[in-house]
Amino acid sequence: RAKSFLITEAVRGEGAQLKTLAGDRFMPRYHRLAELAPRDIVARAIDAEMKRSGDKHVLLDLSPIGRREILRRFPTIVQRTRELGHDPLREPLPVVPAAHYQCGGVVADLSGRTGLDRLFAVGEVACTGLHGANRLASNSLLEAVVMSHQAADACVTRIRRGEGRPVPAFPAWDARGTRKPREAVGRSHNWDAVRRLMWDYVGIVRNDDRLDKAARRLALIREEIEADYERYVLDADLIEVRNLAQVAELIVACARKRPESRGLHYNLDHLRRRAALRHDTRLRRPRRTGGRKRPRGL
Repeated sequence: RAKSFLITEAVRGEGAQLKTLAGDRFMPRYHRLAELAPRDIVARAIDAEMKRSGDKHVLLDLSPIGRREILRRFPTIVQRTRELGHDPLREPLPVVPAAHYQCGGVVADLSGRTGLDRLFAVGEVACTGLHGANRLASNSLLEAVVMSHQAADACVTRIRRGEGRPVPAFPAWDARGTRKPREAVGRSHNWDAVRRLMWDYVGIVRNDDRLDKAARRLALIREEIEADYERYVLDADLIEVRNLAQVAELIVACARKRPESRGLHYNLDHLRRRAALRHDTRLRRPRRTGGRKRPRGL
């Protein structure tokens, strides 16, 4: 069973309609552009309808596009949804809003350069200033084509000029004192806990109380994960859940620093934009006073 499958926004651009489980089209009540409204408005509208009805999803009806056009324009969606037990040619698809928790990432210039020598960042991980408060996806032409070429050209130029400090020597990885975990239940529990916590407390519509609760609970989860990170032999699952928790903590910290609503950051306790907050939110890791005996990563 798939954890998720992203339905491109292009289907709404071609004429697909969002409906309740009762078959009622609801987007015209939320915006004059209906299904063509900005993504944050569409996401909040779906979220509001689900909360109002108690339903676990709404429906995306592709029939207004027409059978022939669906097959021509969206063959991958047809194939994948059929594999999951749904046929968009015969029935509406069950959908929930995708929570784009933040815009931005690692601060980079228009060539992908970051504040660390030799480190470049492009795509969804990067914050270049090219997208506003309501744009995230890195599969756009701007991110996938333009920025990749910009970064590649900058790297080639640096290599030809012999620029940049020598690559520092890193100490060898030391796994002494670690062991394989006897069971994986704790790791899978933490993965689910972070996912559920972020959806319930830091999702599409936020408030200060839920953000505070999320920060406290994430701190406990992170403490447990860091203990596992020091205790056990590393594998892909442990690294993934650690990364998930770290990113979740950063997102919550950024959201708590922004008492306003802007783009996809929508806080019920601060519904208006504030001119004083028209800038990026930046977080810096405090300097360590000590270090781990074993090099186990960042």
